[in-house]
Amino acid sequence: MKNKHFLTQYIKAEAKRLGFDVCGITHAEPVAGKICKGYRKWLADGNGADMDYLSKNIEKRLDPTLLVEDVKSIVCVAMNYRPSTFLPKDGYQLAWYAYGKDYHIVMKEHLQQLFLSIKSQDSAIEGRYFCDTAPVLERYWAERAGLGWRGKNTQLIIPKQGTSFFLGELFLNIELEYDKPMDNHCGNCNACLEQCPTHALYTDEETGLHLLNAKLCLSYQTIENKNDISPIIQKAMGLNIYGCDKCQKACPHNKFAQPTRHKEFAASEELLQMTQKDWDSLTIEKYRTLFKNSAVKRAKFEGLVRNIKAMKRNT
Repeated sequence: MKNKHFLTQYIKAEAKRLGFDVCGITHAEPVAGKICKGYRKWLADGNGADMDYLSKNIEKRLDPTLLVEDVKSIVCVAMNYRPSTFLPKDGYQLAWYAYGKDYHIVMKEHLQQLFLSIKSQDSAIEGRYFCDTAPVLERYWAERAGLGWRGKNTQLIIPKQGTSFFLGELFLNIELEYDKPMDNHCGNCNACLEQCPTHALYTDEETGLHLLNAKLCLSYQTIENKNDISPIIQKAMGLNIYGCDKCQKACPHNKFAQPTRHKEFAASEELLQMTQKDWDSLTIEKYRTLFKNSAVKRAKFEGLVRNIKAMKRNT
């Protein structure tokens, strides 16, 4: 097997060549300390709402060695999705990440290429790769791998690049050279907390962790929530019909952000030209055309129509 230094540098160079904006590597070991305690407490407090999958496979989520046998290193990558062209400000709004092709598809393709490229260096290298598809604490590992730090909005903040990134991981059975976590640079800034329309962001007094109450979050309410949207949440929706980027838009670190290089994440002309009237009369056929291979399908047609009706009650 080639030495650790060579493989580490090779992996980082390949990640960049394949379109990832940032790559870092950390040692695979059980999650400990306040993160472990904080995650269990967050679930026990009911702040995961009805996303039951978050409480399944907890031990695997907190110990990567239980998720992937013989894992020794976790390679963390990030891919920018910030749009270059946005939906009209006076029109209905979708979260930026959902403008284009489903990130699961795009990231999986690139992660597979990276994994195969790594394996080409030594057939004994084994592992698995993930993008929001397994019980993995993605932002925790990205932070450990030195990609950035978790802000008060719970998003990973990458220095001089901002928060609009998809994350992915490769769990490998080899030892590599590891990066160090960086300091948190949020300081006294509370812009994201102040801009959250439902005050879903909070600091847990016991652990000191910056967390999110999913039950109050517009992204949860308009995407994961399968029930009716409460009147209190409706009043906070503004023009948001799928997700919410207000805590991202408020973050001063995003003033450095550049548009994504990946055309797959760009909004189609058809989507950009949608008027409020078009949205109000949305049909299942139009929905399927607009959101083929899109993350918006997470909410389904019925869910998106529900969101539009809920939003209109308070506009």
